[in-house]
Amino acid sequence: MINVSETAASKISELLVEEQKAGGGLRVFVQGGGCSGFQYGLMIEENGQGSGDQVFESHGIKLFVDPISIQYLKNAEVDFVDTITGGGFTIKNPNAKSTCGCGSSFSTE
Repeated sequence: MINVSETAASKISELLVEEQKAGGGLRVFVQGGGCSGFQYGLMIEENGQGSGDQVFESHGIKLFVDPISIQYLKNAEVDFVDTITGGGFTIKNPNAKSTCGCGSSFSTE
């Protein structure tokens, strides 16, 4: 299961309307790279579920996760933080054993 915070759900809803993809959702994935081994990816997806995807719904937002990424994202939460230097999405991942200094990549055991 993957969740979305209320703040992130509100922001994702805004993006879906802005991009005229009101029936879509958010694809959450993990890919190799970054200074710690893996990095997160997020993208608005209009057409939804791909082959083998798991679909979760949290605060009215659909989340699409491929079978490989789900093993790294179990019980993770997508959040949105707004700071004086700007805002952005973050992923709170209980499976990450370490992260890099900028927080955009992680490693597991």
